[in-house]
Amino acid sequence: MPRTSAGLLLFRDGAAGLEVLVGHMGGPFWARKDAGAWTIPKGEIEPDEDPHAAALREFAEELGVPAPDPVEPDLDLGEMRQRSGKVVRAWARRGDLDVSTIVSNVAIIEWPPRSGWQDEVPELDRAAWFSPTEAAPLLITGQSTFLDRLLPLL
Repeated sequence: MPRTSAGLLLFRDGAAGLEVLVGHMGGPFWARKDAGAWTIPKGEIEPDEDPHAAALREFAEELGVPAPDPVEPDLDLGEMRQRSGKVVRAWARRGDLDVSTIVSNVAIIEWPPRSGWQDEVPELDRAAWFSPTEAAPLLITGQSTFLDRLLPLL
């Protein structure tokens, strides 16, 4: 059975129109990459955990702050399969967040690969607001599907 993650795509009405909040993956592998190095805040669903609850938990863990309270029901964006085989389930929520306040949780990685050396890196090293058009090429392959599904729901 494939690994399954759940995430929350925060969106707002910015000065220039619709904006979505995405995070840049942390660690040395992603440090100098931009295109394909961003993601919606997401993480693996624990056994017997409600997927929507997992999306909210992961948002708080990866950004260091809870998701803003909903002003309307969250929008179910369905699921998609990444190239790695991981299934990602996502919801969208209207809300705002000061990205300068994020402090991501950390992950332990082996770096360089197969070296035996371990390093602690933030899961997300920064977050930013982008228009859907700007965000699409930055996201991990396939996650722009969620942007395509969000737009008609608004």
